[in-house]
Amino acid sequence: MGVLEIILVVILVIVELILIAAVLLQSGKSAGLSGSIAGGAETFFGKNKAKTLDGKLQKATKIAAGAFIVVTVVLTMLL
Repeated sequence: MGVLEIILVVILVIVELILIAAVLLQSGKSAGLSGSIAGGAETFFGKNKAKTLDGKLQKATKIAAGAFIVVTVVLTMLL
């Protein structure tokens, strides 16, 4: 196993841990005010959702998932 493969495996493990943490920290669909009112507040309060913790976690999940796919494909092509 070469140096490049070792570096990619370390990066893959870090990305996996970030992805797991981002998914587990997100709240469920029925949590909070939007779950109790059945989505009526979601349209009103949903405008600034990107600034909330859930919005940031969703963005981190998307980025980590993309990085996971790219690193996995590159690692597979090298091995």
